[in-house]
Amino acid sequence: MTPTCDLCDRYKSDTSGALRVLPPVFHDYGGRVEFFGPVFTVKCYEDNTPVKAAVESPGQGRVLVVDGGASLRRALLGGLLGAAAARNGWAGVVVDGCVRDIAELKPLPIGIRALALIPLPTERKSEGLRDLPVQVQGVWVRPGDWLYADADGMVVLPHEAPAPAGAA
Repeated sequence: MTPTCDLCDRYKSDTSGALRVLPPVFHDYGGRVEFFGPVFTVKCYEDNTPVKAAVESPGQGRVLVVDGGASLRRALLGGLLGAAAARNGWAGVVVDGCVRDIAELKPLPIGIRALALIPLPTERKSEGLRDLPVQVQGVWVRPGDWLYADADGMVVLPHEAPAPAGAA
């Protein structure tokens, strides 16, 4: 994986807006700090129905980006759904909202980022929206973009980044 700092260095003079950096407000809750892949999006507010549907489907190395409206009142992902995401081949889950069950999420072989922890689950009432452009902390993220996450942060590109120099 190309480090996020290297991607920022590579695109620092680019004025097209191709590189988008997510604000440093997310915390790491999964077992992998580094993850990357093409983006799949869902949009929901205090109802994780579309999150459940997504993580129970084949992830194929993608990163699920959840526009949860930055709600700090309900968890959109917990231990069961995190385990489903890992089992089904998702590279990571980024939640603009909360997660829960940290003791269950931390050992999972998947990247999980969210704003905070809260023990309160959602009620499943609606299907939400999926596979559409979303705003995460004011940054546009579109289906098919590539998200790169490591200890330094998260960046989004409209395409896969070239492999780092010297990578096999």
